[in-house]
Amino acid sequence: MTVNHQAAIQELRDMHNITMATLKAHEQQKMLLEEDFEKLRLSLQDQVDTLTFQNQSLRDKAKRFEEALRRSTDEQIDALAPYQHIEQDLKSLKEVVEMKNQQIHQQEKKITDLERVAQKNVFLEERVQVLQQQNEDLKTRIEMNLALSRQLSEENANLQDSVEKESTEKKRLSRNNEELLWRLQTSPLMSPASSPLHRSFSTSPVPSSPFFSSSPRDKDCKSKY
Repeated sequence: MTVNHQAAIQELRDMHNITMATLKAHEQQKMLLEEDFEKLRLSLQDQVDTLTFQNQSLRDKAKRFEEALRRSTDEQIDALAPYQHIEQDLKSLKEVVEMKNQQIHQQEKKITDLERVAQKNVFLEERVQVLQQQNEDLKTRIEMNLALSRQLSEENANLQDSVEKESTEKKRLSRNNEELLWRLQTSPLMSPASSPLHRSFSTSPVPSSPFFSSSPRDKDCKSKY
């Protein structure tokens, strides 16, 4: 049982180490994603602001050109003489505005992708919380197994102590039995084998005394001799 519990504790410790390594990896990945997200967001925001400003400038310029075209006086026509290719310029400006609009659309798409990454970060945070809870559960199980292991160790030590005491008691009884046998064999009151006393001793039951206990321990000691 002790070996099995030690193996179980080792397995739980290995699972705990793996969980902690996974948590650290998730934390590092999360930090890197957050840093990349912030850098890309700032860069895209700057580009969007720049393109928005350029787009507004182009719209203002096109509006001024359109207002100038609506003027019908000769003076205004002379003033617009340098802009005899205004239609082509407006066409070019419209193409530039369209291109800028496409760039803004692409930047908005990138921002959407970044929002998806942010949602993924939220999922990772939830996963980290779940792993942390699992880690707490593993810690609790390890503590419970350690407590059980300590209890089993104490019980094992108590059992060993009891076994040693019982072994000591058996040895003491064995010595007492040897001493009693020796006294019986060397006693001067011991008659020859053919005497009535010897026959009476050999056929009569053993008297009840502290030295002839019928306990299982004495039976074990007598069986050795």
